[in-house]
Amino acid sequence: MLYLGIDSGTQSTKAIVLDLATGKIVAHASQAYDLISGLPAGHLEQHPEDWFAATKATVANSLDQLGDRRKEVRGVGVSGQQHGLVVLDENDAVIRPAKLWCDTSTIDQCAQFEAAFGGTAGLIAKTGNAMLPGYTIPKLLWLKQNEPDHFRRVRTILLPHDYLNFRLTGVKRMEYGDASGTGLLNIRTREWDRDLTAFVDPAVDAMLPELGSSNAVHGTLLPELAKEWGLSGEVIVSAGGGDNMMGAIGTGNLGGGVVTASFGTSGTLYACSETPLIDPQGEVAAFCDSTDRWLPLVCTMNVTVVTEQVRSWFGWDLAELERQVASVPAGASGVSFLPYLNGERTPNLPQGTGVLHGLGSGSATPAHLARAAMEGATLGLGYGLRRFAELGLSPSEIRLTGGGSKSAVWRQMSADVFGVPVVALATAEGAGLGGAIQAAFADGQGSYEALSAKLVALDESTRCSPAPDRVELYREKLDRQIELTLLLREKGWL
Repeated sequence: MLYLGIDSGTQSTKAIVLDLATGKIVAHASQAYDLISGLPAGHLEQHPEDWFAATKATVANSLDQLGDRRKEVRGVGVSGQQHGLVVLDENDAVIRPAKLWCDTSTIDQCAQFEAAFGGTAGLIAKTGNAMLPGYTIPKLLWLKQNEPDHFRRVRTILLPHDYLNFRLTGVKRMEYGDASGTGLLNIRTREWDRDLTAFVDPAVDAMLPELGSSNAVHGTLLPELAKEWGLSGEVIVSAGGGDNMMGAIGTGNLGGGVVTASFGTSGTLYACSETPLIDPQGEVAAFCDSTDRWLPLVCTMNVTVVTEQVRSWFGWDLAELERQVASVPAGASGVSFLPYLNGERTPNLPQGTGVLHGLGSGSATPAHLARAAMEGATLGLGYGLRRFAELGLSPSEIRLTGGGSKSAVWRQMSADVFGVPVVALATAEGAGLGGAIQAAFADGQGSYEALSAKLVALDESTRCSPAPDRVELYREKLDRQIELTLLLREKGWL
């Protein structure tokens, strides 16, 4: 039996085919696409049709690699970038490009929600979460206030993975995991907060699709797609989920002290919880997961984007970046890099900028800048792990995924910053694998725990344990990074 996993992200869509019997990924393909260029600062958008075109291309490519085995495909699971706003008209046509998770143009709309509902504390009391610019519902309010003609045409609101599910099945539906990132869902009760929908517009209630369990089957693949891809029999499409929710499934993050850290363009740190974990400060997002449990999560917007920026300054390839970082001792001789090149979500600095601090005559070198950049990005996630601990969640192991996890220097740095053993996965396709596993679960092939034990493999050659002296050094450096950030923010200089 074969299961397709689709991972639709900000930079590309990837498809994999999982052989359930062997646990092997037997086919894979990817297709890149771009953000829409020429938009004002803070506006980040994409055409949803680009996601579906890439989905069709990567699935077709993957199935071509299978030959006659394509007829063994029984299910599909979709992972999508969280928070994006897809709006459809009465004919189910996309009205305008999707505003993405990294779009920070909605600062004013978030402030309006805070003013109306008692600030951050009032919003957390209502839904379990603060209202952040990345979330979906401030984008809808922005649309009403800035593009009223478009807003009047809206009949359906979907998230990116919901849109792909709709194009695959013809069914409009939201599951709890991705829906919890809209800013509208009360994560305690898994119900929409009708005060928040009414604040945007009375018509919003009718725009929201059916909401239901992440464990349910979303629908079956449309006959025309099954025919186009040469698939036979009924092919189910599972509920799918946001990329972090699917990444949790694909990394075996199902409780037991496991935390996943994703080192991509942005960074995330998340765990599985049997009960809601709500942060009164609003820095740890209180999401639902895509197994009908909960997913406390910290997101930072600047990880490999920072190291890639430094790499571009000096024209290095990845191997040279690794060599340069390794040539400088831990702590970068006191150089700190506040890595807020894209603004920041944790801490909440949507208009933040990067800062270099502590340069000296002996440390103003490319290698020191590279080390400080990598440390700054990692310390940002280290701050999130500190907040986890303050809320009573302490991991025994952190599983690394994303492009940064391929770096041996970065893996050891992560262990030292986190103070916990880290290990990378045997496959880089965490979210896509999560989609395929969810499809197998929805097809009745076993529990998540049993499927994870069989299908999620760690690469033990990558395991790193923290060095006590460097753990203390990075604890102090994190204290300094937090204090620098607070001081500059208080002055309005960040």
